[in-house]
This record gives sequence, structure tokens and C-alpha cells, in this order.
Amino acid sequence: MMQSALQIPGHVAIVMDGNGRWAESRRQHRSAGHAAGARVLRDVVQHCATVGVPQLSVYAFSSDNWHRPAFEVRTLLSLFTSHFRTQAAALAESDVRITVIGRRSRLPAALCAAIEDAEARTRHGRRLHLRVAIDYSSRAAIMRAHPSAIFAVPAVDAGDILPPVDLLIRTGGERRLSDFLLWECAYAELLFMDVLWPDVTTRVLDEALTEFAARDRRFGRVALQVSA
Repeated sequence: MMQSALQIPGHVAIVMDGNGRWAESRRQHRSAGHAAGARVLRDVVQHCATVGVPQLSVYAFSSDNWHRPAFEVRTLLSLFTSHFRTQAAALAESDVRITVIGRRSRLPAALCAAIEDAEARTRHGRRLHLRVAIDYSSRAAIMRAHPSAIFAVPAVDAGDILPPVDLLIRTGGERRLSDFLLWECAYAELLFMDVLWPDVTTRVLDEALTEFAARDRRFGRVALQVSA
């Protein structure tokens, strides 16, 4: 359990990477890794709510993931549909609000219906706001917010630009953002972990939060200004 004295980030973002490699290392189909990763996400959401993280954003399916094998894409979309349907009641009971960010026009009708139902059933959640990114591209979100100029400061739109990220965690050993919350991560603390997502435990998450609390965040100022 986390020590309550630690500084808790206001917004945690997670790139949940490594499901497929986790399954392949066990000579299982990649779909088994995605199912295991979904179970881990349930634990992580509950733990974030317990330790007081108010906002959690997770990267479930990027706009580039459509290029994966068709069977894997269908499996992922079916898994999303099932979990939105089965987890909405538990999230509502835990006072967790869930919203989905990303493009919905290319998603199956059944998944869109499950998303809309889960969002409606959890809309009053105040303990934790969970955002799930599906068919998401940060560059596309920025362009939707300000389509006339790539390099201009975008007008803030609640559906496209989210609150600033304090801590970005990526599992699986890769060291990149992969088009996830690029604008929001301008001053995020980045933590890249070698552990594969299905192997993440609450202890691993606590270690990440402990490291965040030890980081020296100055936002362009010098140390004396921050401590004053």
C-alpha cells in the first residue's frame, strides 16, 4: 500500500504495451495476452482510485493499430465490447467515471453502443475519471482542435485536449510515446518500464508513483523558485 504522504499525480497516463509478447513468450495466442492485460487494467483502475489518483488515461488501441492482422483487430474490438458491457456496473459502484477518447466512426456498432452505455452509467463517478483511448491519434486530436495550422496553439476542446499529464508510464520496454497525448505530456514525467503489461501488479504501480514523487518538477523555473 502507498504511503499517504507521497505526492500523488493528478493525471496518470499509461501506454499498456507488451500483451502480445507476454502471450508469445508462453506459447499462447496473442489474444490471451490482451485478455490478461484487460484483467490487469481492472486492478490498476481500482488501485488508482484507492491511492487517490483522480485521472487515469490508458492507450488501448491507436489509430495505427488498424494495420495489425485482421484477426487480432477483431479480437481486440470484441474484447473491448465485452469489457465495457461487463465492467460498467462495477465502475459505477466504485464511483469511477469512464469516457472513451478517439475516433468512433470506424468502430463496430456494438462497441459504440457498449461505450455509450458505460459512459452513461458511470457519468456521476467522482472518485476517478478513467479515459480509454480507442482509435486514438494525438496528432489528429490536435489538428481537430485547430485544423488551420499545425504549429499554432490549439483552441482547447474538451473532447480533444485533456488536462495536462503529470506521469506517463509505458510498459513493455519501448521508449516512445507512439502518438499518445503529445500535447498533454508537454511537462509529464516519463517512466519507461521493461515489465510487460500483463505482469504489472499494484506493487509495480506503487513503485512508479514513488519514483514520480521523488522527481524534481520545476516547469522551467529554478529550484529556489519552486521551493519559495
